[in-house]
Amino acid sequence: MTQGNRSQALGVAALALLAALGTAAHVQEGLDPSDALRLGEAFRLADSVQTRVWPGWEATPFPVLLVGSEREFLVRAASPPADFELLGVSALLQSEVRVRPRHQPPGLLATFPAFGAGPVVVIGGAAATGKRSTDWVLSVLHEHFHQYQMSDPGYYPQTRALDLAGGDESGMWMLNYPFPYAAAEVAGRFGRLSGDLAALIVNPSAGGRAQFWDDYAAFVASLAAPDRRYLGLQVWQEGVARYVELRVAQAAADVAPTLEFRALPDYEPFAETAGRKWAETLDQLRRSELPTRRREAFYAFGAGLALLLDQEGVGWKARYLADKFSLERYRTSADGAGRVPRALEDGRRALR
Repeated sequence: MTQGNRSQALGVAALALLAALGTAAHVQEGLDPSDALRLGEAFRLADSVQTRVWPGWEATPFPVLLVGSEREFLVRAASPPADFELLGVSALLQSEVRVRPRHQPPGLLATFPAFGAGPVVVIGGAAATGKRSTDWVLSVLHEHFHQYQMSDPGYYPQTRALDLAGGDESGMWMLNYPFPYAAAEVAGRFGRLSGDLAALIVNPSAGGRAQFWDDYAAFVASLAAPDRRYLGLQVWQEGVARYVELRVAQAAADVAPTLEFRALPDYEPFAETAGRKWAETLDQLRRSELPTRRREAFYAFGAGLALLLDQEGVGWKARYLADKFSLERYRTSADGAGRVPRALEDGRRALR
């Protein structure tokens, strides 16, 4: 599409978007029409691919707080707080749209029980979060998978049972836990495991996988018990969410975007985004850089573990919520019987 044709298409798309929103009040109140369009695309994509990517995910509630520069907009909320004013009903978002003065930072991209009930995706617009349109949509789906995790009744009690908060009740311990990222032995062993994982993803091998899981067990056993639990939490939670984001991008390649979404100036086809994210994941595994990337190194690593489980074809997703924080437990031995190295089993007992 030439720049002139794209500009013309964008103008047509903007008019269509305003009609779909149902009222110009959204724009007057500060809801950026392009961000509304991106959010509508995220909802539409979720409806198309959720079941294929992760069976059961489609039943998860999907409330979103879209944070603008001066106001924030709540959609798909079953029980909206009283301080939100109703703007109207958006056909594009298939939801009531409610607004209040901004409480959250415009650049936020997170999921948490924002109003004391179920988890809410809280996200700033594409410009505020520094994301291109396609990446922004995939980030919303990444956060929606966190809603799936956090909506499980056992999630919060089992997370507290990890005993990692150190008295912090704000949840910031998940970001600030003092894992020994810079310890030379830890960083070195993790880096070698991460590189081995990248190699196995590219060149699958049953024998290589068995050796990897044994090496991983030895690494986990070398950590202090709280550090083992923190690593298990991060690869289970953030790593699998990164994996799901990648699988969504791959599945989205088969779903035709709307004309309005394709007309956005920074649009990138989902197939191209999926290829780029695949390459980025492998690159991050090959260069884990644990001392500098810190907990973010666990994202690619957990995604790699999930891809390894896909290779084994063990139906691991059915165990995901029932057996939390332990991706290594989902593996099977060559004869199909579950096999968990002793060191990992000892770590699990510490959680009970």
